[in-house]
Amino acid sequence: MSEHQDSQVRKAGMNETVIRAEALGKTYAEGRLRTPVFDGLELDVRAGETVAIVGASGAGKSTLLHLLGGLDTPTAGEVYVDGHRMSALSDAARGQLRNRALGFVYQFHHLLPEFTALENVMMPVMLGGADVREASARARELLEAVGLGHRIEHKPGELSGGERQRAAVARALVNRPACVLGDEPTGNLDEKTAATVFELMLELNRAQRTSLVLVTHDRRLARRLDRVLELHEGKLRELAPASLDGA
Repeated sequence: MSEHQDSQVRKAGMNETVIRAEALGKTYAEGRLRTPVFDGLELDVRAGETVAIVGASGAGKSTLLHLLGGLDTPTAGEVYVDGHRMSALSDAARGQLRNRALGFVYQFHHLLPEFTALENVMMPVMLGGADVREASARARELLEAVGLGHRIEHKPGELSGGERQRAAVARALVNRPACVLGDEPTGNLDEKTAATVFELMLELNRAQRTSLVLVTHDRRLARRLDRVLELHEGKLRELAPASLDGA
């Protein structure tokens, strides 16, 4: 895409599309060995919608999520986040965009063990330039929303697995991002706790109108989302809800 076309895309606003992948490709190289993961992928994530990405282990689901979030670089194609072409940004600008427009929830919470739940959730706000008072107020609000208002001074080691993951959800949403990217966010939890965290993510998605892109192996959870896409043999294909019945 030319710079003129890129400018036209931005002028259009992309206000209904928070993430767009165009002709996206990724190939890993090791010496002379080339391992293509996928090529020519197209994806639009609209404002407020929820999208599940399913597929076999090793299909490239996490790789795709990392490309959409600007955590990895494609070998072909482009990713746009909130109207910005990721490849045109400096590392610093890409990091600022990620912090402002995206939230991340992983299978493992990635909370910093030496900080309290409140301090962990405050960090994205502080990185965005807010003062301590504003960061604390927003973090407290989200921790209350995820049912951890009574645990804000506890460090991750003092929280249960479900509580740690709820704190991670609060951290992902504290900057009111355009989209949250989840990589098996309930995969390390027991079935009951996983269902609780999943319902919480959907509830907050509706309340904040934040888009949600969720990589999951659990098709029972996937069919609860607006769209289900399967990554299969390097291609994305949309699945009909009926195909997930009994999964």
